[in-house]
Amino acid sequence: MTTRLSRNRNYQLLWGSQALSEAGFSASMIALPLLVLAVTGSPALSGVVLGVDAMAQLVAGLPAGALADRWDRKKILLGCEAVYALVVGSLVAAIWWDRVSVPHLIAVAAVMGCCRSLFGPAEGAMLAGVVPSAQLPTAVAMNSARGALGQLSGTAVGGFLYGIGRAVPFAFDVLVHLISLVALTFVRAPRREPAQPAGGHLGKEMAEGLRWVWSERHVRVTVACAVSLNFFFSAYYIVIIVLAKERGVTSGEIGVMAAMLGVGGVVGSLIAPYLQRRLSPYVSIMSVFWVLTLLTPLAAVIHDGYLLGALFVAMALLPPTANTTIGTYQLLLTPDRLRGRLTSVMGVIGGVSAATGPAFGGVVVEAFPGTGAVVLCAAGIALVTLVVTVSPTLRRFPRADTLVPEPQPTTEEKTS
Repeated sequence: MTTRLSRNRNYQLLWGSQALSEAGFSASMIALPLLVLAVTGSPALSGVVLGVDAMAQLVAGLPAGALADRWDRKKILLGCEAVYALVVGSLVAAIWWDRVSVPHLIAVAAVMGCCRSLFGPAEGAMLAGVVPSAQLPTAVAMNSARGALGQLSGTAVGGFLYGIGRAVPFAFDVLVHLISLVALTFVRAPRREPAQPAGGHLGKEMAEGLRWVWSERHVRVTVACAVSLNFFFSAYYIVIIVLAKERGVTSGEIGVMAAMLGVGGVVGSLIAPYLQRRLSPYVSIMSVFWVLTLLTPLAAVIHDGYLLGALFVAMALLPPTANTTIGTYQLLLTPDRLRGRLTSVMGVIGGVSAATGPAFGGVVVEAFPGTGAVVLCAAGIALVTLVVTVSPTLRRFPRADTLVPEPQPTTEEKTS
């Protein structure tokens, strides 16, 4: 008899520990630019330090996926948490002793990004071994909710803690990562043999992961559509923020707008398992694109910050269902020896679109001030929606329950 997900001790430990870690990371991310600004007085350097974290995740992404398939995944999780806590702890010490420097801040941001880039593929690949295939859609959706909850709570807590003291949000981050480290030691995951012998060529392993993603038609098409949508929506998000400021929306209302996007993501993640079971894969994917196509132009005529926040909530409700459909299919389809590389490829591709989209939005809002930028971004989303609607590959997208997952080892790893 299959243990219910709510009683799956291993998954609960994994989920709970990472909910804490996400909150700690978000607290540091809101406090880090404030610290740089306080130390240097330079907004540009604040952006550079945050950019280093994002760049480190992108650069280390593909090698991290190959290493997650080569090494023991649980040990990767433990190692990442320990190194992360150590490096952020060094920042707490530097603040305490008034020895904060820009090179140190950049190094901390780089290590934080590398740890997250390695942790993500290892955890994502391990999920299918911790959770039975029948419960995988719910687990994928709950992980999405975890990320949104961590970001919302961590951002709020980080700002509050920074007001108490510069070192406090980073000390909080260290504490929750140490708690996470302890919790992860009790997670039992199936044993697995290393996918590659010692001394294997990392470049060839990375290329194998890329070839796998490219060779699977359903994976290839969904990635292309998702990247296109994320590019235009992240550009649209920047356009709306700038437009709201120009229309006199207060900073407080803009903050509520941004938070509402996260609230919609949390609610959408909670209802995603229900919708995923009742909608066909094609409908669950296509509905996201059509809802955004219909809603994005409304921002051209909405001038109230709270109404824009409500619009963001509506936009964020359905994407978790599509992500659950696609993510579950990809995990079940991909052999265990390639799951780390699959997760890393998805992360790198998503990171590229997330980085280039806002830059495009900034250019668009300067070139087409006012509602013109909104219309342009909405037109881009509409074009992607038309491609999705007529795509024969997406029309025949299989249900995850039609796949036979790769058999998992039955011998459980003893906790270290």
